[in-house]
Amino acid sequence: MSDDIIVVGAFSDDPLASDIAEKMCQETDISDLLSYKDFANSEFCPRFIIAPDDMDHIGRSLEGKTVVLVSSCSGELTRNARAMRNFLITRAAKDNGAQRVILVEPDLFYSAQDRGPNQDPKLKPRKLRDLKKFDGQPFSAKLYCELLQVSGVDSVMTVHNHSNAVSKMFSEKFGEDNYFNLSPASLYAKFLAEEEAVMSPESYRGFVVCAPDNGSIPFVEEVHQHLLAYAKDLPVTPSMLWMDKERMSERSVSMICHEDSPTKMDEIEGREVIVFDDMVRTGTTIAACCRRLKEARAKRVVFVVTHFNSSAEVKENLNDAAIDEIITTNTLPNILNRDRQGRLRRKMMIMKIERWIASTLLKDALKVRDTHFDRLYTMDVSRKNPRFWSTLDIQHEGDMKEGY
Repeated sequence: MSDDIIVVGAFSDDPLASDIAEKMCQETDISDLLSYKDFANSEFCPRFIIAPDDMDHIGRSLEGKTVVLVSSCSGELTRNARAMRNFLITRAAKDNGAQRVILVEPDLFYSAQDRGPNQDPKLKPRKLRDLKKFDGQPFSAKLYCELLQVSGVDSVMTVHNHSNAVSKMFSEKFGEDNYFNLSPASLYAKFLAEEEAVMSPESYRGFVVCAPDNGSIPFVEEVHQHLLAYAKDLPVTPSMLWMDKERMSERSVSMICHEDSPTKMDEIEGREVIVFDDMVRTGTTIAACCRRLKEARAKRVVFVVTHFNSSAEVKENLNDAAIDEIITTNTLPNILNRDRQGRLRRKMMIMKIERWIASTLLKDALKVRDTHFDRLYTMDVSRKNPRFWSTLDIQHEGDMKEGY
């Protein structure tokens, strides 16, 4: 990789940062480019160690360089602590001459706190009851966006961010050419067409891609469009199902078919239904949705989620027999730990997307020659999963056709 581009992590052993650096052909380990010092009073101080013996370029060791800072939630640090690290590492880069800092944060911090107690004249007017829900709270996503810019971040890259308000805000703050919200829809469609459709070819009746709520409909439509590109290779054209939820209590929901759904509940019998969501917090809605699909005699129900928060509650809810398989990504690398998967490892597959992120960084953000991989993802599958042996060909690293 060019010496003018360096990849570091917010933590010395961040697995996603290390993987992205490797896929971008960085030879130096991320921990050898940046030292992470914690003082006795608990304060954090990063130091770039690009040229430790150079006395002629003090304060200019990063002059002309682009620093790619990868920030993911692995290890024991909280998001609050990692956010502060992002600010300090970025400022260290800029104070030492870096020309550009690109923050790669696949699960963008504070995105769930995408509203405050006041009306935003640039957004759709909100009802008084909605404003009252946030009375006394900060607009945390906006503050985080502003602090990233103040610290010196020039570009932000994230994955499948659910909030239109956050995407609009980051696009305005950093510019449309410097905010990248990567959609994994094409990756999911490719995997489904090449791997899922061949599981039971003799009884295959076509995919039904399902949105568990209104907020998921645009992404499901995007996946459906990509799947249609593979329609010539599939015996049955995929269709879409939209679900609606009625919240009975904080931890209880009832699922019904959306009145405008292109596919109705009586049309899914014997078919494989793929439920999509950007993230899972409790798993209550997804479990209820999947149970309803099985009641409608769906042959198989697969849950695909980009950001998997592996809490005890989530693992308990998703261990429901109505969910036959779970596919997620390594945007939150802790899920690669079998202990964090728990009993779900028997039906969980993790799509590792560092190749895809590295390729997009090089091509779209850095505007340099692309890396061409045989495949933009690999799959991590536990030996406890019945599909371990049948997916060996997509678990290995494969070949890079042309390196950068």
